[in-house]
Amino acid sequence: MNNRFLRIACLFVLMSATAHAARVDTISIFSKAMHKSYKCVVITPDTYHTKNGERFPVVYLLHGYSGNYADWTRKVPGLAGLADTYQCLVVCPDGGFSSWYFDSPVDSSMKFETYVGTEIPAYIDSHYRTRAERKYRAITGLSMGGHGAMFLAMRHQQTFGAAGSMSGGVDIRPFPKNWDLAQRLGEPASHYDNWNDYTAINQAYRLKNGVLSLIIDCGVKDFFIDVNRHLHQQLLQQGIEHDYIERPGEHNWDYWSNAVQYQLLFFHRYFESRKEEVRGKK
Repeated sequence: MNNRFLRIACLFVLMSATAHAARVDTISIFSKAMHKSYKCVVITPDTYHTKNGERFPVVYLLHGYSGNYADWTRKVPGLAGLADTYQCLVVCPDGGFSSWYFDSPVDSSMKFETYVGTEIPAYIDSHYRTRAERKYRAITGLSMGGHGAMFLAMRHQQTFGAAGSMSGGVDIRPFPKNWDLAQRLGEPASHYDNWNDYTAINQAYRLKNGVLSLIIDCGVKDFFIDVNRHLHQQLLQQGIEHDYIERPGEHNWDYWSNAVQYQLLFFHRYFESRKEEVRGKK
């Protein structure tokens, strides 16, 4: 094979791969609750653009404290390929610098529970070919986003059928001096109820076994490992089935780049099981 032919063959392969690869778009989604727009990454799998009329499940992927909507695609270049592998949309919304994904009881300008839990899914369903049912929506995230995913999924079970957390700050109460939490909830001494009401672990009472499919993942050297273990034990005590993973790792992108692969596989299997239920009823 001469060099000219080899170059042409390689160019053909590259063009073919590009033509059938996931598409990564950055859009803006307006929040009526906060009266402003935030950017959002939407990854559509290859077949979204080749199979007209096909509808797809959606995974909402949340960033951590001080991050933004672009973190996941910048730090995990293979994320688009995972959307192709599992044939789902991946939506990476902006959760603000330090929102913790709740509607702040002390700052009326911060309403990220409403935005991410209600407004964004409504927008995505109206602008993309999604399977617009809770059983085809999942939400997960890292660190602050892990807290947000669990908090939102437990409080919005009519919207999400599955949820996950990667190194999630699933109980914020042990960290009163960190990550702008007091700015969002007030000082613990004077706003004790806020700290109890707005932490993800205290939303677990809303769960009934089998309603929300859950996966929790945290590294053993992570500063959030204890709160994840506590959530795991609470779910066991309540009889809530869930996948729980702890393994060597710290609070960093090396861990999350690996963890997200397990999470997307978990959600893919969940979506496929819902499809099988529908087929079985026909």
